[in-house]
Amino acid sequence: MMYPFMTLNDDTEITHSEMRPDGTVKVYIETPDLKDGFHNATCYLPEYRWEDIYGYSEAEMNYFMKLVQDNAHLILAFSKEGGILNASNF
Repeated sequence: MMYPFMTLNDDTEITHSEMRPDGTVKVYIETPDLKDGFHNATCYLPEYRWEDIYGYSEAEMNYFMKLVQDNAHLILAFSKEGGILNASNF
């Protein structure tokens, strides 16, 4: 299951999985694009292992890498609680 984490002004969606038994969490980033359909990238925490990067420039990936790094503690915590909506009791 993937849980919503953040939506950016350009409609980029950042979602994450629940924490897996091995302690990893999948973070998925997807941006709609008129030409390509979607740009996307996947990061696995806590290793910060990136794969399946499609359509993003080096500058965009640097931004996403920093964004994930700065929010990893929240993503990891929410992954144990069923996502941000569950953790915040909404």
